[in-house]
Amino acid sequence: MDKRATDKRIAVLSTGANGSCIAADLTSAGLDVTMIDHWPAHVDAMRANGVTIETRDGTATTPVNAIHLCDVATLTAPFDIVLLTSKAYDSRWLTELIRPHLAEDGLLVAVQNCMTAEMIAEMVGPERTVGCVVELSSQLFEPARIKRNTETARTWFGVGAFDPAHEDRVQEVAELLAHAGRVDISEDVISAKWMKLITNTMSMGIKAICNATNAQLFQENGPDYAATARAICLRSGEEALAAGQFLGYRPVPVYGLKPEDVENTNNLLETLLDKIVADVGPTAINTVLQDHMKGRYSEVDMINGLVADECRANGRRSPVNDAIVEMTRRIHAGELSPGTENLELLHREMTG
Repeated sequence: MDKRATDKRIAVLSTGANGSCIAADLTSAGLDVTMIDHWPAHVDAMRANGVTIETRDGTATTPVNAIHLCDVATLTAPFDIVLLTSKAYDSRWLTELIRPHLAEDGLLVAVQNCMTAEMIAEMVGPERTVGCVVELSSQLFEPARIKRNTETARTWFGVGAFDPAHEDRVQEVAELLAHAGRVDISEDVISAKWMKLITNTMSMGIKAICNATNAQLFQENGPDYAATARAICLRSGEEALAAGQFLGYRPVPVYGLKPEDVENTNNLLETLLDKIVADVGPTAINTVLQDHMKGRYSEVDMINGLVADECRANGRRSPVNDAIVEMTRRIHAGELSPGTENLELLHREMTG
């Protein structure tokens, strides 16, 4: 007999900004949640004082159960559901780490950017995975203190089956994530994940290179700057859309959009870009820019880099995504600093 939601043991694995927001919502709903993270100061602060989340509606502190990554080896009871909320490039080793602690009939759900769902299914079995797309914007710079740009009512999840082996588990995940945001069931969740990736190619890397929020990219540096930025974003999206077509993905609704918003339209990319800009707001610092500010490696290689790789494999050029990947590499290497002047450099790189 299936356990009730309140009886299930849930882990949120790699609780950075988004993971902390989700875990706090699930904990507040009375669920049995264990937060697992590899930033010792973050874990220690959450253990001592809970996790504090600031939104436009106010600030709330939630007492949570948080453990260090090194404590995973001491766990004895398996988890019924694990929500993996790490950077995409950490997915494989974290899946290997948690696999011995996932119940035989448990689920591992990658609540992440990038195309990780099928890789995880190969590791833990398709019957123990469910596909998930997430729209949640948040920032973490101080241990246990998160600024959430899309509060619970404006957070969105898309979940769906990509293998018959887990079709009967989708509703279970949807009911769980409904405590942290709005949830839609996607009939083609892998295509939905690529739609999110298209949006990310148009927004995260470009804004991070320019050290810009939405307001700084599209409003505060004048109409010519904004027009150039928007044109670059859309050209990046064109390359990502083409790469998805090579892979067999199709336009499907995400972010609460309707089928008519994304099907048989000449404005698909504009719709996606405008939706994400409106949803996360003018002052949000995206995750790639946060990585630059912290001196960390970002997910650009698995977003813009994946687009460039697929285009190259199919004989198509991808000058915008190539330039984003290269400039991001230079920033991480300390050869270039993020700044508004980089928009002109990015334009030269992609047209040179």
